[in-house]
Amino acid sequence: MTRVHIIGAGLSGLAAAVRLVETGAKVVIHESSGHAGGRCRSFHDRTLERDIDNGNHLIMSGNRSALDYLKRIGAQDALTGPADASYPFVDVKSGERWRVTINDGIIPFWVFDPARRVPGATLFDFAKAAGVAFARKGQTVADIVDKKSVLYARFWEPLTLAALNTTPDLGQARLLWSVIRETFLLGGAASRPLAAKKGLGPAFIDPALNHLQSNGAEIRFNARLRAAEFSAGRISALDFGEDKIAIGAGDEVIFAVPPSRLKQLMPEVDPPGDNTSILNVHYRTPRPVPAALLEGAPFIGMISSDAQWAFVRDDVVSLTVSASHAIGMDETPNRKAADDMWRETQIALGLGDMRYEAVRVIRERRATPDQSPEGAAKRLKPQTRWSNLTLAGDHTATGVPATIEGSIRSGDRAAAIVSKRRRTA
Repeated sequence: MTRVHIIGAGLSGLAAAVRLVETGAKVVIHESSGHAGGRCRSFHDRTLERDIDNGNHLIMSGNRSALDYLKRIGAQDALTGPADASYPFVDVKSGERWRVTINDGIIPFWVFDPARRVPGATLFDFAKAAGVAFARKGQTVADIVDKKSVLYARFWEPLTLAALNTTPDLGQARLLWSVIRETFLLGGAASRPLAAKKGLGPAFIDPALNHLQSNGAEIRFNARLRAAEFSAGRISALDFGEDKIAIGAGDEVIFAVPPSRLKQLMPEVDPPGDNTSILNVHYRTPRPVPAALLEGAPFIGMISSDAQWAFVRDDVVSLTVSASHAIGMDETPNRKAADDMWRETQIALGLGDMRYEAVRVIRERRATPDQSPEGAAKRLKPQTRWSNLTLAGDHTATGVPATIEGSIRSGDRAAAIVSKRRRTA
């Protein structure tokens, strides 16, 4: 029986596998580490004595690929969020709080309502920002939007950091527009913010592994691909060191690995760099954090602070600093970063003088590929010159940023390419 070998059990590899087993394909996943999920996973932290996520991820109700994936693996109820498309924010320096609330329907009535939009922003600010829809490939977000406007600091900068893991000065405007086009532009029904109820692992990873194994997929952990052998225009063997697997005439291979790893396996390719980092700080508090200031959301956006988003789950507060490489946070010692941002968190969540009981700092040095105009131009097509090799990953040309949605969409596309070849073979 022919097989599809998937290298990498991150979200893109798992998404491809989920699609392929549904077509009856015999799938074998080879993962170099001892766990699945890649940058999207949960684990038990001994310092906090809690299960935490490797990093924080926000899903939106317009992320159709991510929601379809959850439905396929039987985890469609794994997310939580407010009843409407609303986002709570706080300016840590001034103490001002507001809530951006997007109405249902494609007519953006919320833009005309001062109580629903960013405070201090005018209709003219929104009108000028519409230029993002017509951005050229080489333009950044800062090239389009007015950096002096209130909307820049309170909307465009937080959105760019969250969606592109880079600053508006560096992030490609077209990639950011793809987020707006598929969510905010479609109204509240596509713009609800969602987060995993119990963690990324219980939502995206564990159910996928169960689904794959129940459908006959084989998952090999601690199986690091050392090299791939190519001949006659195709992959002919996968070398795992002590184990070498011959690739049969009808077998397919999907490389679902990060850009730096892909470069090692295929030196001839030139993917975008993946040295953009994210700083995550997880605190355990003496008691569950009051949810009143969150107003039904599992998070709050933070302005005028080092921390950008605070996610709350019972007595664990998890902070995210996107693009930490670009704003100087990668050089800040862990203890200083944790203490400084805790003072910001006390204000944001109304904790008074509450102290944290334990803290864990996680630095993702290779969190996402480069999403500048230059990096976006290097995104790879999933098809390769090798007849049985397809690429998946958030560095491929999905048309959307390197997020959970982008990773899953890349896996879906890789699976579609492989399935088409198998049908026509």
